[in-house]
Amino acid sequence: MNSDTAKTGTAAILVLGLLTAYGPVSIDMYLPALPAIASDLSATSEAAQRTLAVTFIGFALGQLLMGPLSDRFGRRVVLVCGSVAYVLASAGCALSSDIDQMTWLRLCQALAGSSGAVVSRAVVRDSFDKAEAAKVQSLIMMIMSAAPLLAPFIGGYVLNWFGWRTIFWILAAFGAVCIVAVALRLPESHPYDRRTTGSFLRVFHDYLQVLKNRQAVGYILTGSFAFAGMFAFFAGSPFVYIKIYGIAPENYGFLFGANVVLMVVFSYLNSRIVVRVGTQKMLLIGTSVIAASGLVLLFNAYSGFGGLMGIFIPILGCVGTLAMVGANSVANTLSYFTTIAGTASAVFGAIQFGSGAIAAGLVGLLDDGTAMPMAIVMAGCGLSSLAAFLFVVKRENN
Repeated sequence: MNSDTAKTGTAAILVLGLLTAYGPVSIDMYLPALPAIASDLSATSEAAQRTLAVTFIGFALGQLLMGPLSDRFGRRVVLVCGSVAYVLASAGCALSSDIDQMTWLRLCQALAGSSGAVVSRAVVRDSFDKAEAAKVQSLIMMIMSAAPLLAPFIGGYVLNWFGWRTIFWILAAFGAVCIVAVALRLPESHPYDRRTTGSFLRVFHDYLQVLKNRQAVGYILTGSFAFAGMFAFFAGSPFVYIKIYGIAPENYGFLFGANVVLMVVFSYLNSRIVVRVGTQKMLLIGTSVIAASGLVLLFNAYSGFGGLMGIFIPILGCVGTLAMVGANSVANTLSYFTTIAGTASAVFGAIQFGSGAIAAGLVGLLDDGTAMPMAIVMAGCGLSSLAAFLFVVKRENN
């Protein structure tokens, strides 16, 4: 472990958890406000939905920029600058006068916020060996998981009490807290002698270096396919739970939150045993559970077996176990790169968000008024994650 990081210990991990939460906080907190935003800005519901689509795009593309920048200039400066831009963009969203302004500012907000996840992963790689990195990634995911658990509830109540613009002022305040936390509690983990130099054309060389590494690509695909299944759940579950099974909209958050609670449980379990068992075995367990749960979900959706519980329970297996797959696939991917950990983290994050956006789009494209589109995509993602681990990744001893 890097000695500076060791000095801060738990404080540094808490800060990294906050930074990683930029994505889920930015996405989940404003979801309940989409109809109100459309109404207040005299926009169609489709136009309001585009503000969500560009957010996914921004978080995917932004990581491709922030990762190499952190390799070149250091982690702290990119985190601070990204957080400052995030605060300004969030304030701009709160002050938006039309949907076009909102759309562009949401893109800027996501581009800036992408620095949190991509650089946090690189900081962990700088500071820990592979097994310890997987443990720390699990702890970070436990902290980050509070965001999708709480954000929809917070957004809904803030919307009812203060209006949708206050949601973005809260996001701006969250960004300000992150700036202070980085300045006070997160040491620089990427010293000058390990930073990349030369022209920015080298960035493309570094990206090729990551993509030419079969092991790294295998782990990226393993994690990204599993992650895409969660995006399919995001896209399909409101319709399935509320429209098909008649769950009250105010109770949807409880069904959604059960998955997050299970993610926290699996994150904790992974952090406790991964150093002893090894990342390979944990990945095999995680991908197997996700694939098996996806098949059960597909069968139940087709046959109607189990009703609501026949959908809810296998979804818990698909989404809850993601915490285990995510932490170990990230740790293994970044273990192959020392000086360009930020670039490798950017590739991982961009492919992850890109595959998630495709999965969510497929759920909508296949929509037929049943739970089958969501089930098909989630099962396909689970099987693809397991296949990537079994057939692309070569077996290692840990």
